[in-house]
Amino acid sequence: MFIAIHYNVTNTTEDPTAVIKYTTGWKDACAVFFYFLITIIMHAVLQEYIFDKISKRLHLSKVKLSKFNESSQLIVFYLSSVIWAIDIIIRENILLNIWTLWEDYPAPMTASLKLFFIGQLAYWLHCYPELYFQRVKKEDILQRVLHATIGLIYTLAAYLFNFQQFAVILLTLHYLGDALLHSARLVHFISQKEKRTKLSFLVANSVYAFARVATLAFTFVVFLYGLRNQEYKFDYATGNFNIPTVQFLAVTIISLFQGYLLYFFIAKQIKRARENATPVVVKTKPKQKLRKRDAGKKSALSEDDDLPEVDQATKKNLRNRPSAKAK
Repeated sequence: MFIAIHYNVTNTTEDPTAVIKYTTGWKDACAVFFYFLITIIMHAVLQEYIFDKISKRLHLSKVKLSKFNESSQLIVFYLSSVIWAIDIIIRENILLNIWTLWEDYPAPMTASLKLFFIGQLAYWLHCYPELYFQRVKKEDILQRVLHATIGLIYTLAAYLFNFQQFAVILLTLHYLGDALLHSARLVHFISQKEKRTKLSFLVANSVYAFARVATLAFTFVVFLYGLRNQEYKFDYATGNFNIPTVQFLAVTIISLFQGYLLYFFIAKQIKRARENATPVVVKTKPKQKLRKRDAGKKSALSEDDDLPEVDQATKKNLRNRPSAKAK
């Protein structure tokens, strides 16, 4: 974002180059509301000046146009979030020092990480008024509301329970898989080559399945191995929620959600494979015998069709002259 809210910070250390860390607080709601408005404006700008102009050239149907707009907006959000999250992971060495996820819990946030989560919350909140602005069909409202609600709840829970560093990695995996799936959908709409469409869906499906498995494995490592070996402690003032109840709920909810996504994904692939395997039977009607008059008329018309437009008009006038004299 090109606009950022600044905080008044009191530096207690003597080193002026020390990285300032942040925690959560109720004033974050003001920042979320500010970026909520910014996100609505950015959504409208992208839709009007980019996606609408592209969709007009494609001449899509109403159903495909709705899917095109939805996928285009989500791709922009997913890719920007993935790039931002990877930058945070590299700068803070989260993967190289993965043990810090449980040894340093609860760890304060850098300015970039805090702003990342505020932007995530603002985006999922902006999805609700966009249902009205985009005039979404009634049959699609429930699916989009459910999608936005799940994203909002998961992001908010990770932010409030101080699992931000852990959630950044999970969001990167999740967004990368979804971004490739929506990109493959756009390739299907735009490209007329079947090989290109199959290749894009093959890559997207592979990454999507890998993201589900990697998310489950990473969750088990952090909660069942890392945090379980640390001291159990509940301290609301310091933001420490490392207790068995929180660990069990986190592992259960993430596992159920990833399992549901994986089951739905596999069921969808099996359904498509069956549809492609079933042969299409085309029923042909028996040919009816044409009458002699109809055959004569069609042969005359076919002869006239071979002539240029000027000769066709001349021949038509010559046919009409005898009938006029008879009158």
